[in-house]
Amino acid sequence: MRTVVVPALDTAWETRDAEIPEVTAGQVLVRVHASGICGTDVLITQGKLSFGVGFPMALGHEGAGEVVAVGDGVSSREVGDRVGIVTLQKACGVCAWCRRGEPLDFVTAANCESPVLTGMNVPGTHAGYVAVPAEATVPLPDGLSYEHAAPIMCVGYTAWAGLRRASPQPGDRVAVSGIGGLGHLAVQYAKAAGFTTIAVTRSPDKQELARELGADVVVSDGAQLREAGGADVLLNTNGSNQAVSDAMQGLAPRGRLVLMGIAFDALSVTNMQMVMNSVQILGSAHNGTRYLVEALSIAGEGKVTPMVDVFDKEHAADAYRHTAAGKSRFRTVISFA
Repeated sequence: MRTVVVPALDTAWETRDAEIPEVTAGQVLVRVHASGICGTDVLITQGKLSFGVGFPMALGHEGAGEVVAVGDGVSSREVGDRVGIVTLQKACGVCAWCRRGEPLDFVTAANCESPVLTGMNVPGTHAGYVAVPAEATVPLPDGLSYEHAAPIMCVGYTAWAGLRRASPQPGDRVAVSGIGGLGHLAVQYAKAAGFTTIAVTRSPDKQELARELGADVVVSDGAQLREAGGADVLLNTNGSNQAVSDAMQGLAPRGRLVLMGIAFDALSVTNMQMVMNSVQILGSAHNGTRYLVEALSIAGEGKVTPMVDVFDKEHAADAYRHTAAGKSRFRTVISFA
């Protein structure tokens, strides 16, 4: 098979030949058709994130493909099934965190002593084939292409799970700060769920696009968000906490801020605003597989469609540079078809 490898820290990606992995008991072998490049892949390549595994390594945790073999004891999947591959394959089951009976979500990924993470500490989906536990796969809706399913496996999952985490009520207004890979899906999910949706972006070229994606209102900053009536839920998808602080000017009393984008600068909030208005700040990533299934189902119904730039596997190095330079509108997908 052909696999995409990061040879060493902060180096160009390479496409190489590799042996097709053998399927063992409890596993399925998935022929990968499409694998999305996540911002996390860029951060791992650059050394800004590490999960304890050295280079060379094959990244990728937004994989979608077809089951081509099943191991002994597998009854939940069959050859020919169309599946997506989840990020957290399994937890160790024996550490103090796991003994609490916590769900397989990103909180478990962060607190389990030995989590198994696709493309982070075990071989990822930037490859022609990948062997994973059967329970680390989810069925794909028939109407959803592999190229569109791939981003839903992480960034779409994150967008929908963050909205659900905020528990919006009928009549609530939902704002999305940042219209990028995560934000362009968050706008679509909020609109698909029936909420008045406001996009917050300073980029003039994204304002009309935000309306096309379903935003009822488009504003440039938190002051304009407040003037437009504010938001009960503010979904932050930015890579900047300065943008979060600004957008919070438009958060309504008893509003919920959901942090989903990864940022490395400090988040500054005003104590009086928080206390007197009972504002909540929630962190959110992947909040349980059922939300992933919901996210895929909504996309399968055609209510949400990722905007993707597709690169052939032989041009994976170009795909990485495209993503790292912020040129993708809005997700980059590697095709292994």
